[in-house]
Amino acid sequence: MALLFRRKDAHSATLLLLLVTCCILQLLPSSMAWVPQRTPFSLVHQRILLRESKTTLAATAEDMSDVGFVLLAGGTGSRMKASMPKQFLTLRESPVLHHSLHLFLERLPEYLKQEGKEGPAMVVLVMDPMYQPDYQPIVDKYKGRLAFANPGKERQGSVENGLAKLVELAGSSCEYVAVHDSARPLVTIDEICGVVADAKEYGAAVLGVPCKATIKESIDGVLVSRTIPRSTLWEVHTPQVIKIPTLLRGFAKVEAEQLEVTDDVSIVEALGEPVKLTLGEYTNLKITTPEDMDVANAILEERKQSPIKLLA
Repeated sequence: MALLFRRKDAHSATLLLLLVTCCILQLLPSSMAWVPQRTPFSLVHQRILLRESKTTLAATAEDMSDVGFVLLAGGTGSRMKASMPKQFLTLRESPVLHHSLHLFLERLPEYLKQEGKEGPAMVVLVMDPMYQPDYQPIVDKYKGRLAFANPGKERQGSVENGLAKLVELAGSSCEYVAVHDSARPLVTIDEICGVVADAKEYGAAVLGVPCKATIKESIDGVLVSRTIPRSTLWEVHTPQVIKIPTLLRGFAKVEAEQLEVTDDVSIVEALGEPVKLTLGEYTNLKITTPEDMDVANAILEERKQSPIKLLA
C-alpha cells in the first residue's frame, strides 16, 4: 500500500512539474520561447552530401588533346513528370544540359590551359533533331569544337552515333572517348582528370563510389533471395572513358552475340579487358526525380557557381 501511494505521489509531482513549466512558458516573451525549426529539405540534403562527398583526391591536370567527349542529351526524362526532357529543366538559372556544355567547352579547357595542358579535341552533343535548331547558335559559336549527332533507339545506339561523329570529325587525333550523361551536371574537373588518367593507363576507366546502401536480390520481386555483400559493390557514374578501338571492337561483339549491356564500360567487360574504377564524388548524382533537382541546386549554391550563359 505504501508503495502505491509513493507511485501516486511521483505521478502527481510529474504532472505538477509539467503544469508549472507550461505556465512559465506562457509568461515568457515570444522572443524567448523556443520553437523547433524545420530545416529546409534542400539544406538537409546539402549537409549530407557535402559531408559524404569528401572522397576524391585532387587529380593532376591531364592532357586531353587526344580525348573526345560524347555528351548524351537524347533522353525523355519521363520520371521527372515534367513538360520537357530533364536536360532542359532549369538548374540555377540555366538548363541542366548547359552545365556540362560549359564545363567541357569553357571551364575544363581554361583550367588545362592554365596548367600547360591541352583541352578536349571535340565535344559531340547527342540530341534529338527537334531540339537541334535551338542549340545551333551554340554549335556555331564553338565551331570545330562542338557538333551534333542524332540519338539511337537505346543508349548504346546513341553512343555509337556520337562516336561515329567524333571519329568522322576528329579522325586519328582522338584516341579516347569520354561518354557523359547530360543528366549529371555536377561532375568536377578533378573527377574528369582522374578518370581520363586512369583510362590512359588501363585502356578504360569509370567514375564510381562505394555503395552505401544494403542491396537485396529478389528473383520474383516479392521475397528476398539474398543480401549481396556491400563491400564488393560500387555505384558507377559518368564520364566513362574508353580507348576508341577497344569500344569499336566491343560494339562489334555485342552486336554479333546480341549481348545486353547497361553502360559503356560493360562493353569492355564483355571483351574480357580491364576497367579501372576511379574514385569519384557522391555529389555526381544523376538527375532523375524532382527531388534530385532540389539537391543539385543546394550543391551548386554551396559551390557558389555563377549562372551559365553560353551565348553571352
